[in-house]
Amino acid sequence: MRSNLSTLLKESWTLVEDRQDKVAGYFYARLFLSYPHLRHMFPVQMDTQRARLLGAIVTAIQHFDDPERTDEYLRALGRDHRKFDVQPEHYIMVKSALVDALREYAGQDWRLEYEQAWGDVYDHIAKRMMAGAEEEEGPPFWYADVVSHERRGPDVAVFTCRPLEPMEFRAGQYVSIECAYQPRLWRTYSMANAPRDDGTLEFHIRAVRGGQVSGSLVRRLKEGDLLKLAAPMGAMTLDRDSRRDIVCVAGGTGLAPVKALIDELSRYNRTRFVHLFRGVRRREDLYDQKDLDDLVARHAWLTLTRTVSDDPDFPDAVHGDVEEVLADHGPWEDHDFYVAGSPTMVSSTLSTLTGLRVPITRIKYDAFN
Repeated sequence: MRSNLSTLLKESWTLVEDRQDKVAGYFYARLFLSYPHLRHMFPVQMDTQRARLLGAIVTAIQHFDDPERTDEYLRALGRDHRKFDVQPEHYIMVKSALVDALREYAGQDWRLEYEQAWGDVYDHIAKRMMAGAEEEEGPPFWYADVVSHERRGPDVAVFTCRPLEPMEFRAGQYVSIECAYQPRLWRTYSMANAPRDDGTLEFHIRAVRGGQVSGSLVRRLKEGDLLKLAAPMGAMTLDRDSRRDIVCVAGGTGLAPVKALIDELSRYNRTRFVHLFRGVRRREDLYDQKDLDDLVARHAWLTLTRTVSDDPDFPDAVHGDVEEVLADHGPWEDHDFYVAGSPTMVSSTLSTLTGLRVPITRIKYDAFN
């Protein structure tokens, strides 16, 4: 039954795949025309959002045949969507607009079986997301005061904030952040510390090209500003039962969750060696160098290898992509791996680890794309 549904979904998607932008445009037009009260839940500027929600729905539906991987993800997504004040009836409205958009652009090739398949699987996804939301006992989001903000380069900032109410999380997790400069736009960022007694959270942010939220957090955020933080998510947390040595691979500001893991280990670790491979493109991307050097000096179990890929004259690092440098070291068959960075860097590193025959069960990462 499940495989038949998956076949119908993928087969029907090929009818509109080359017109995704038009499908997305029709979807939102239909949604807001039929249910205008939903418009306030979305950002003013819809350029990025236009494909975001539809893409997430389509991706979840097309992975319907892998329930083990998607069930917890959907529950977590439901918990996270509490920040938008999503109610059960909203799922019905989105379903109606989605099916209408698909039917419109599939044209005469659309079949009743396709419509039934999309409806059935969407209902399953909505049920899992609503279950996740109902399980969550905490608030939909936390307000947090910015207590410090420091520029670490032209496009990088490190800031610290303190939630007004206690927020529980684990080292390596991430939260969605909304700032007053970009209302109703939420973006995910990892904490760079393990839980502290004072409740503060540290974030490393790089302003990406065209990134409205990241640009505001780097260039406009200041001490005293108020942020919204959604519920912590993510699976890149330490396996506390493992006794294997650890390899951390961090690209760019992917250093943040890795520093959080090292922070947690620094509180109790005595037996597990940790090898940190930090990869950047240019020397100016190596922010936080002194702090990392201090960590290595304090902890005999921690080693650091810096790599640069596009700066051949820089003398204080190994040259090459971080995953290539990683492959030249080792052996790594009996290590736990934690990987954080851009989607491209994470994908390349996972391919390298597969080639090195590292079991996937020993690799943790969070895919933000």
